[in-house]
Amino acid sequence: MIARRIGPHPHEGGNGSPNLSNCPDMFELENGDFAIIGAKKTKELKNYLSKFEASCGDDEEIVVIPRSTLINAKKDIPND
Repeated sequence: MIARRIGPHPHEGGNGSPNLSNCPDMFELENGDFAIIGAKKTKELKNYLSKFEASCGDDEEIVVIPRSTLINAKKDIPND
């Protein structure tokens, strides 16, 4: 189901956290979709989505990853 990690390992370069947990990460799935590990922020951000004509369904979560996680993964994200 998970085909590959997108971007570097979150502990690369000495970055770490207790028990190697609570680390944002990105993966490409075999079907081409992406899976994101991030902090759940649905409660804090859901009410702001209407400004952008967006919504978050009952089966969805808003997750937040650090800017650096996405920037470091940019080279691994396909263009098409």
